[in-house]
Amino acid sequence: MTAQLEAAPRTTVEPKLVAAVWGLLILNTLGSTGAVTVVPLPRSLIQMVTMGSLVAAFALALAVNLRLRIRASAYVLLLTLLLVPSVISSAHLEAGFGALFRCGRLALFVGTLWLLSRWWDGGLTFVRHHIRMYFAVLATVAAGLVISPGTALPGLYGGRLVGALWPLTPPQIGQYAAVIIGLTALLLLGRQTDRASAAVVIVPSLVLLALTHTRTATLGMIIGLVVAIGSLLLTSASARRFFTWTVVCATVAAVGFASALQAWFLRGQTQENFSNLTGRAKVWDALLAAPRTTSEQLFGVGLGDKSFGGLPIDNSWLAVYNEQGMIGVVIVAVIFVVLAGVALLRPPSVQRACAIFLITYCGIASYTEAGLGDASPYLLHLALAASLLATPAPPLPEIPGRFLGSEVR
Repeated sequence: MTAQLEAAPRTTVEPKLVAAVWGLLILNTLGSTGAVTVVPLPRSLIQMVTMGSLVAAFALALAVNLRLRIRASAYVLLLTLLLVPSVISSAHLEAGFGALFRCGRLALFVGTLWLLSRWWDGGLTFVRHHIRMYFAVLATVAAGLVISPGTALPGLYGGRLVGALWPLTPPQIGQYAAVIIGLTALLLLGRQTDRASAAVVIVPSLVLLALTHTRTATLGMIIGLVVAIGSLLLTSASARRFFTWTVVCATVAAVGFASALQAWFLRGQTQENFSNLTGRAKVWDALLAAPRTTSEQLFGVGLGDKSFGGLPIDNSWLAVYNEQGMIGVVIVAVIFVVLAGVALLRPPSVQRACAIFLITYCGIASYTEAGLGDASPYLLHLALAASLLATPAPPLPEIPGRFLGSEVR
C-alpha cells in the first residue's frame, strides 16, 4: 500500500523532471567559448554553469530513477565503449590533466543517458523537449540581436549572427535552428502539431539560420529533410504533397535567385578559399601527416579541445582519430551503422522520419564540425534518434492491493 501511495504523485512529477534533465544536458553542451557578449561573461563562470548543469542533470536523473531501471540501448552501450579508448589515451596525460576531466564529463554524460533510457519508448516526448529547449536558446540569440545588433552581427565573424547574451558561434546557432526546423516540419507533416505552432518555431528559426550564413547546417537540414520525407512518401499523402511543392519552390528559387544564393553560399570568400573549406583542409592534411606511435594510432592522444597545432580540426572523424584513435573511429562508425540499420527496419512513421533526419544531419555535419567523440549536441541529437527508434516498453505488472480504499488488480 505504501508503494502504491508513493507511486501516484511521482507519475505527475516525473515528466517535468525528465524534461528538466534533458534541458540541463542541452545547457551543458552549449560550450564555454564563442563571441563577445553584451555583458562580458568570464569563461570560468560559463564553465561553472555548463559543468554544473551536467552534475545537476545526473543527480536529478538519479533521483527520479533511484531503482536504476534502464533499457537496453545499443547506442548508449557504444558510447560506454567509447569511454575505453578515451580513458586509455587520456591516462598518458599527453593532452594534460584536462583530458581526464573531459573523460569524467563524458562518463557523467553517458551515465545520465543510461538513466534516461528508462523513458525511451519510441514516442515523440523527447522530440518536443528537444525543440522547446533549443527554441529557448534561439530566443536568447534573437533577444541579443534586438538589444545590441552590432554585438550580435560583429565584423570579426564577417557580419554573421552570434550570441550576444550567451557566447554562441554562428555554426552553433545554425545547427540549433536547422535541427528544430527539420523536426518541427516533420511533426507538422505527421499531424503531430498544428500550422500555427509550427510557424512560431520555423519562421524565426529560418531567419536566424539565414543570418548565420552556416552552409553545413543549411545543407544538413535540406538533405536530412529530403531523406526523412522520402521515408514517408509511400504512406503519407501530405508528405508527397510537401515533397512536390518543395521541389517546385526549390527549382524556382534556383532559377530566379541563383546569384543571391551563390553570394550567400560563398559568404564573400574566394573560390580558392572555398575549395579548401576555409582553410580546414590544411589542418586535416597536417594532422594526417603527423607521425604517431602505434598506441596513438589505436587509442589517440586523449580528449582535448578538438584542435591540432592550435587550429580547430572541424571534422568529427579526424577529431576522434586524433583523440581516441582508430578504435574510437570504428566505434563512432558502428553507431551510425546501427542507428541507420534499425531505422531502416522500422515501419514508416513520424518517429522513424525524425530519427532518419537526425542521423542524416549528424552524418553530414560530421564532415566540417567536431563533436562525435565527446559530450556535444551531436551526441544528444543521436541520443534523441535512439529514443525514437526504441520499441515501446512493456507495461509494468499490476500489484494487487488497496489504493485509497479501492481494490487495485
